[in-house]
Order: sequence, then structure tokens, then C-alpha cells
Amino acid sequence: MTALSSFSSDRDHDDAAAMPRLAFGIAWALFWVLMMTIGVQDHLRQGGTAVWKPLLWEGSSMLVSSLIVWLQWRRAGRLDELLNRPWRWFAASLAWLPLAAPCFIAAVFALRHAVHALAGETYTHDPWPVVFRYEALKFSMFYLLFVAIVFGLRSHAALAAARLRLERERRLAQSAQLLQLAQQIEPHFLFNALNTIASTIHTDPALADTLLMRLAALLRAATDLARHPETTLADELTLLEAYASIMRERFAERVDIVFDIDPATHPCKVPSLLLQPLLENAFRHGVERRLAPTRIVVRAHRADARLCLEVQDDAGALPPGPDVPWGVGLGNLQQRLLTRHGDSASLTLQRRDGGGVLARIELPCVC
Repeated sequence: MTALSSFSSDRDHDDAAAMPRLAFGIAWALFWVLMMTIGVQDHLRQGGTAVWKPLLWEGSSMLVSSLIVWLQWRRAGRLDELLNRPWRWFAASLAWLPLAAPCFIAAVFALRHAVHALAGETYTHDPWPVVFRYEALKFSMFYLLFVAIVFGLRSHAALAAARLRLERERRLAQSAQLLQLAQQIEPHFLFNALNTIASTIHTDPALADTLLMRLAALLRAATDLARHPETTLADELTLLEAYASIMRERFAERVDIVFDIDPATHPCKVPSLLLQPLLENAFRHGVERRLAPTRIVVRAHRADARLCLEVQDDAGALPPGPDVPWGVGLGNLQQRLLTRHGDSASLTLQRRDGGGVLARIELPCVC
């Protein structure tokens, strides 16, 4: 697990650093194009005619400095752990300046002398002490600027990688929570459904066989909940109708279930097994507690960018007081909505005028 986390962390950092590296590479190339253009213009303005000379001067500086930049960039990756302590990071990066400056000057002037010699000319310049002072000062200024830019880019990359890791960890935590909730749903749902089917096994084996087939589809959805936490409302209603048919067979003429569904809501994405706990509650707390017929209505409609789902019955009763107790099924459903949608989704229970309970779910309508 640690190795996998380390690999993911490195990959996140590399992905986050890719764009800053590309941006720096483009800026570096444009900088040297500008330097060469200025060098050529200055040479021509001073009466020079050999354009290759300023191109050689700036080109040799570009080649050597690019090599130093490449080496320093590779080394900077090992200093990322010091990014939260900038003074230590800059001290470690600037420690190479006393070595880099003379190496740069020696390499650049060696290239210039070599090319001039191949062209049959002598490369003339100021005395070496003057050259070293001037070039060392100029290189130090560019080196400081480069180190500051590298610090900014590496800090940006580290911040972006940290954000990616936090997002990945949030998603992993969310998946783990959904898996835990799914494991709670399966035994609770299975117990109630099997009780319903058990009542028909001895009296009507053929009907029991049909109901078991419908239960299989529901159980498959429950066991796949962690892998497929979302589905379309159309598929959700198919499973809900299978559950309703099981319960309808058990209670026969004691229940009337009506589906009032706006077809425009069918493609909307909803958490799997979203409505089954609400319908199950209507049976447990309404139909099972009285002999008189109970009417249950399942509704779905869209309101702007919101999906509104309702399951209402005319038999249930909520306890007095503002606080409504949540059972296992509703508590699980509320937690799943919170995990998936946060504060943008809600689950409420309220008393109906004339008796009964209305359960309402509102969530963002995503198709």
C-alpha cells in the first residue's frame, strides 16, 4: 500500500510539473531568440558584417547555460522536500554558483576560441581578469533569476500535485464509505425481501419461484452497489417495480401502488437503490400495520435543474415532535446522498394532510 501511494504521489507530481516544464522550455527558447536578435542588431549597428560572430557568441552562451539549467533542474527535484523552507532551498540551490560560474565562463570561451580558430581567425576579448569579473557578475544575475523561477515552478508543481493527491484521497474515501454503506444495505434489504417470499413458498411454489427471480435482480443491484453507485432513474424504476411486484403479491388487495413518473426524468442519474428504502418503509410502517387498503404513490419530476422524487402513502404515521427518527434504511440513504452530493441533496419526511407520510428526495438533475 505504501509503495502504491508513493508511486501515485510521484506520478501526480510529474503530471503536475509537465505544464510548468513546457512553459519554461518555451520561455527559455524565446529568451535566447531575443538575445541572438539583439546581438546581431548590435553587431551590425557597430559596423560588423560577419553575422556568424554574434550568433556564435550568444549561441555558445545558450548551449552551456542550457546544459547547466538542465543539470540544475534535475537536481532541483531532489530539493522538493525543502520547498516549505525557502531559505534552505535557496541555500542548497545557490551552493553550486561558485562552481557553475567559472565552468560556464571556461566552457563558453573555449567554444568561441575553438570556432574562431577553425575559421582561421583569432578571438579577441578583454584581459582575463576583466572577463572573469564581468562574465561572473552577469552569470550570477542570470543564475539568481533562474533559481527564483525554478523555485516558483517547483512550488506550483508541488501545490498542484498536493491538490491531485487530496482529490484522489477524497475519492478513495468516498468509495470506501459507499462500500461500507453497501454492505449495510445487503443484509437489511435481503432480510425483508426473503420474509415476503417465505410467506408464499408453501402455498404457491410457482409464485415463489417468480418472486425469487425478481429478488435475484434486486440482489444483483444491491451487491453491485459499490461498483456501480449510480444508475439512471429508468433503471432504478425497473428495480423498484420488481420490488413492488413482490410486495404486491404478498399483500394482494391491501395495497395499490401508482407510479407517476415524468418521462423527462428517465435519463437522470441517481444513486443506485435510491427509492427502494422509501417504498420499503411505506410497507413496513403503513401497509403491514393495518388491514384497510393503502395507496402508495411514487412520483418523479424535474424542477429547473433539480430532480424531485416522492414516495407517499396514506397509512403511515410519524411520531409527534419535530425530530423524525431514522431507521437503518433511511439513515443509510441519507448518508449516501450526503457522500455523493453533499448539501445539494436532501431527504425529508413529512406528514400528509389527511394522514400518511410523504418522503421527498431532491438532488441535482444530471443526465
